[in-house]
Amino acid sequence: MPAAHVIVLRHLWVLRKGRPWNLAVNGVFEPFLYLMSIGVGIGQLIDGDGGAVAYAAFVAPALLATSAMNSAIAETTGAVWWRLRFEKFYDAIVTTPLTVRDIAYGEMAASVLRSTLSAACFLVVIAGFGMVHSWWALLALPACVLIAYAFSAAGMAAITVIREFHHQQYLQLVMLPMFLFATTFYPLSVYPAALRPAVAALPLYQSIELLRGLTTGHLHPGMLVAVGYLLAMAALGSWLATRRLSRLLLP
Repeated sequence: MPAAHVIVLRHLWVLRKGRPWNLAVNGVFEPFLYLMSIGVGIGQLIDGDGGAVAYAAFVAPALLATSAMNSAIAETTGAVWWRLRFEKFYDAIVTTPLTVRDIAYGEMAASVLRSTLSAACFLVVIAGFGMVHSWWALLALPACVLIAYAFSAAGMAAITVIREFHHQQYLQLVMLPMFLFATTFYPLSVYPAALRPAVAALPLYQSIELLRGLTTGHLHPGMLVAVGYLLAMAALGSWLATRRLSRLLLP
């Protein structure tokens, strides 16, 4: 991807003329509300103040993973669909020395950059509230980069098959249940044994496991599985996105 950075520079130039701080605010505001209302609010019902702190620390990394996921999907769906299907922006680009691969990886890189900014801001917030209990949390930001890359690749692949703008709402039929049931608010052990493999197969669950282990300091082999899972997801999504874009943009 020798020229993919050109796409990133283009988006940064456009962003410079807008309000870049909106990215941080949008990425922090929604998970912060969940953290305060559920993580702290419901946590008060668990053994008083001590339970509230422990439960909030359990929920916080899950919301951090969700923030990275939502930002990545949002960045690689709405605006990319508009440029692909309506503006025909990429049709013009492929007449230049840039390739379809450059476009795909450039869009994913820009998405990862923006998603990481949102995740970094939220990580600072939860650290400020004392919800980070280990120095391993220093690796949480690189982990967020991996999570953002995996979901950016999935979003790029998905947007190539969405023909109508309003069809993007179907993505929410996947993301919302995943947010609710991927152990965001309770551990995997609450599920019947027969359902646990299905929950563990969710990409958000793997993302949560990775970040939860780093922020709490409870390291386990499952975190390496999560890294491998997300790398495989990123590789598959990148391949599918590039292949599908080639079919759409090249004669």
